[in-house]
Amino acid sequence: MSEFSFSESTLRQLASQVLDIAKQQGATACDVEVSEGSGQNISVRLDEVETIEYNRDKGVSVTVYLGKQKGHASSSDFSPQALSDTVKAALAIAKYTAADEFAGQADPKRLCTVFPDLDLYHPWDLSVENAIELARECEQAALAVDERIDNSDGATVSTSASRWVYGNSQGFIGAGTSTRYSVSAAVIAEDDSGMQRDYWYTAARAASDLEAAAAVGRKAGERTVRRLGARRLKTGEYPVLFEASVASSLIGHWVSAVSGSSLYRKSSFLVDSLGQPVFAPCVTITEDPFTPRGFASGAFDAEGVATTARTVVDRGVQQGYFLGSYSARKLGMDTTGNAGGPHNLFVAPTDVASSLLGKMGTGLLVTELLGHGINMVTGDYSRGAAGFWVENGIIQYPVEEITIAGNLREMYQRIVAVGDDALASSSRKVGAILIERMTVAGD
Repeated sequence: MSEFSFSESTLRQLASQVLDIAKQQGATACDVEVSEGSGQNISVRLDEVETIEYNRDKGVSVTVYLGKQKGHASSSDFSPQALSDTVKAALAIAKYTAADEFAGQADPKRLCTVFPDLDLYHPWDLSVENAIELARECEQAALAVDERIDNSDGATVSTSASRWVYGNSQGFIGAGTSTRYSVSAAVIAEDDSGMQRDYWYTAARAASDLEAAAAVGRKAGERTVRRLGARRLKTGEYPVLFEASVASSLIGHWVSAVSGSSLYRKSSFLVDSLGQPVFAPCVTITEDPFTPRGFASGAFDAEGVATTARTVVDRGVQQGYFLGSYSARKLGMDTTGNAGGPHNLFVAPTDVASSLLGKMGTGLLVTELLGHGINMVTGDYSRGAAGFWVENGIIQYPVEEITIAGNLREMYQRIVAVGDDALASSSRKVGAILIERMTVAGD
């Protein structure tokens, strides 16, 4: 079965058709996105097939302007009548929407004109039968790690493909086609100390870039077994090392704090941080929209604005925000080509990851975070955690049922080192992060 029902040229024609209808119906400006996607999810638990899901969807999303009044509507029907009705619905909404002086399309001078091939589309003809075998291989490898692994949350193999076209009434039209694949497993181990669960996964644009299913399963099994015998810690202030798999969340909080809507609403602890030291001097973060096979690669953003590679944090100092046209106008600034979010982010490593336990000496290695105790206005941070207690650079025992707390502004300033073990399966490439000290609440 083909991944797509419509060719790119057909989607382009549909987008042009919508733009023409909007003009005929009196819209002063229009944006349209036409998209199609398909995917398959296969889950196996204890060697039995648990779910077989297949999805195929399509949609057209229309935004129209009547001067500074804006309306939006969408449909999954591509028929001429449905397209006309969708535009009509968007215009009806715009008529009853208050004018917003900051509303409108992107600056036409900023629209993308160069469309490099970013190598995002890699079709994989994976049958249901082969996907089931991959999932079984993954789960069996996890269960085989240790006899104390006696249960499973299952293994899943997912595939997806998407194709889309974005166009606007300024004459811009751009398209993209991409794939994404993943394999994951989660298992449960038990001994006299109780039960523990952990998981692992791999994700990539191309099947050839995925970790082997058996390797994913083994990692899931090893991560689960090492948590057996977990204890609580004595409350105190300790150095904290965030494993790469959870360090990414620290960068995610920073992205939220320096993104348009948080800034113009003043709901961020990093308002007016441009040109200010936000991180420790050892931290440099770059954004690269042109990474081949990147999860957040793109020559243009959700408004058609050309993207650029840039340094967002230079030796701790904030050099730029993440803005679309609307938030940029609200702030009296220029768009950064980030309507739709940031592109691939890279946090430059400072140390070999294997040296970070030794650099920490005695402290807490965090491998899992729980809950969402983060106040983005103040930066206050408090989350449940699990991981390992480390003494003299050597892991001593697993820990659980603890809370780590601090303030993100201070935590960022207290970063001592960044490892070189960034995960391939993310658009935020950051290794393990060592923070000088945080409050750890336990017994």
